[in-house]
Amino acid sequence: MSLISEPIASFSPLYQQIKAMILASLQASEWLPGEAIPSEIELAARYAVSQGTVRKAIDELAAQNLLVRRQGKGTFVATHQEEGWQYRFLRLEPDSGERLHLKNQFLACQNLKSAPHIAQLLKLKGGDPVIRIDRVQSSGGKPIVFEEIWLPEGRFKGLTLDALNAWSGPMYAFYESEYATHMVRAEEKIKAINADQNLSEHLHIPVGTALLSVERVAFTYGNKPVEIRRARYDTTNQHYDNKLN
Repeated sequence: MSLISEPIASFSPLYQQIKAMILASLQASEWLPGEAIPSEIELAARYAVSQGTVRKAIDELAAQNLLVRRQGKGTFVATHQEEGWQYRFLRLEPDSGERLHLKNQFLACQNLKSAPHIAQLLKLKGGDPVIRIDRVQSSGGKPIVFEEIWLPEGRFKGLTLDALNAWSGPMYAFYESEYATHMVRAEEKIKAINADQNLSEHLHIPVGTALLSVERVAFTYGNKPVEIRRARYDTTNQHYDNKLN
């Protein structure tokens, strides 16, 4: 395949054009999460550019955590299945400094019509079908997270409560494995709230307890929003850890 046969923006630097082509292949599932992509030499021949141009494009994709370089093995599509990446978007850390181990309990999985706010965030039409999931996560037997999750029903057809509770790993790995949907980035809004009666019952805390509320919109390739997650954290023995560059 020659470079001139690909639809590209002529004003972009050449390596950015190659980066866009690699992203298009990722979006089209040509290379799946966890799989190796072709070598730099193979990609240079495919796009009729220098190996250095391909390397620069891959360097940027690796810096964005979309690809992972492994010394002596090649370059792989990032995956939430891999240890060390499984909880890449989770910023909750124990005050003790120990590693956080969370146990899932899915409470509900319902098919609903999307409310205007949910439809807007997922770029759907108002009333389009969505899936609403309720989940409690516990650490050391103590519930510390209550989440409400919304997914576009069209992408996650057939999702059931039994399937969720049968999965032992992180949800983003489940999305990859069962629905070929890889989360590549997220946007979050964070605020302090007080527990109402519903949160009191789910988290086993008194009404009025201070909690951290985090609303996340997660995106797959092509900047497509595919999940809304509204989490309430009991930060009595945990904190939200975010490293900024």
